[in-house]
Amino acid sequence: MTHTTTLHNPQEAHVTLQRLWGWLKPRLLQGQRITLSVEEERRSLPQNAKFHALCKDLELARVEWAGKPRCADEWKVLLISGHAVATKAQAEVVPGLEREFVNLRESSSRMDRARMSSLIEYAEAFAAMRLPCPSTDH
Repeated sequence: MTHTTTLHNPQEAHVTLQRLWGWLKPRLLQGQRITLSVEEERRSLPQNAKFHALCKDLELARVEWAGKPRCADEWKVLLISGHAVATKAQAEVVPGLEREFVNLRESSSRMDRARMSSLIEYAEAFAAMRLPCPSTDH
C-alpha cells in the first residue's frame, strides 16, 4: 500500500497521524515491517514554469556562455550548477564515460519550495545582468 497526503495545519496532522497509528499498530504487532517517509513539499508548478521561462528568455535573447548562445536546457544546467556553488551546496564535476566532463548536480524536480525560490532569485539576478529587458510574463 502506498498513500500520500499533504498536511496543511497541526490539527489536520494530528488527526491523520492518529488514523495512521490505528493502521500501523496491528501490523507492527504482527511483526510486519513498514517504511514511512515524510518530506517537505517540493517545488510548485508555478515555480517550475517561472524557472523554465527564465531559461527560455536567456535562449531567445541569444545570451552567450563559453563563446556561444545556449539553449534553454543548457541554461537550466548552468543556472542550477551555478546556484549550487553559490549556495555552498554539493557540486561535483567528474570524468564521464567517454572522458568528457560531467557536472553531477542536484535536480530541480527534487527541490523543495524554499530551494526553488532561491534558484529563481539566483536566475533572475543572472538574467537581469545579461538580458536587455527582462520579460515580465513570469
